Amino acid sequence: MSTGLDYGIETVDYATGAAPVHQVRDVVFVQEQQVPRELERDALDPLSHHVLARDAAGTPIGTARLTPEHRIGRMAVLSAWRGRGVGDALLVALLDEARRRQWPDVSLHAQVTAETFYARHGFVPEGERFVEAGIEHQGMRRHLAGPASIVHRAEAVAIATAVVTQARRALVIYSRALDPGLWDAPAVVEALRRFATRQRGAQVSVLLHDAGTPQRALAPLIGLGQRLPSVFAFREVQDPVDLAYTAAFVANDDHGYYHRPLGHRFDGEAGLAHAGRARQLRDEFMQMWERSRPVTEYRALGL
Repeated sequence: MSTGLDYGIETVDYATGAAPVHQVRDVVFVQEQQVPRELERDALDPLSHHVLARDAAGTPIGTARLTPEHRIGRMAVLSAWRGRGVGDALLVALLDEARRRQWPDVSLHAQVTAETFYARHGFVPEGERFVEAGIEHQGMRRHLAGPASIVHRAEAVAIATAVVTQARRALVIYSRALDPGLWDAPAVVEALRRFATRQRGAQVSVLLHDAGTPQRALAPLIGLGQRLPSVFAFREVQDPVDLAYTAAFVANDDHGYYHRPLGHRFDGEAGLAHAGRARQLRDEFMQMWERSRPVTEYRALGL
């Protein structure tokens, strides 16, 4: 698979092409992270689907694998290439392979420092953190078929981050009062900042039940909207029918959404490949948006 950038992604036949895979993994895991080589290599390697990133000169720069246990692992990118989308391309290639195999979901053990990276791709945390090869990890899972059930705050933050990241140009957020614990979570705020500053013509529409509470709490999303007024628009519902609406949601203009039947709770359902449901929520949002009032007081708020 070609990325069209200064590197490309390819599938590796492990039986004949394992050398460049281990070349990258030895540098990242054995040399940098001091993982014993006997732990870094295992019996799953010959059974797994491997992908490899090479630069324009053909030099291996990154690798990852998909095991028969439906688990993504051994994600490694050379330090000089980090932050340039190589890890994203490797992960997308493995997710595409999992879909081709019609797997319902995939899991992984994320190093805690990489948890936000995986959250941007729709992986949500599950279980407690644990230590593996001397490094703290978090189990995570990405649903590929059907919506995912969201229960806890950590899951809510992860999936909201993914929905924001997936957006192309438009994002709608329906919230009671900017949900403390969700829309003020650093990972979510950073995802919104990245979307607003990197996507040309980006638009974030935020519809609230109660505009006063987040204003008094100095919610960070209001401050972000002040700095980027051409991107963020805030309104407050007024119609009695809308005031009786109990749900909350976020939906993008691609295929992603996260819906909570009770807006004051985190539990709900979410999906990143459900264009119909995302469109339905956006249409519902726009009907309420037209009946709402602009929150002009946010423009003058000094944060």
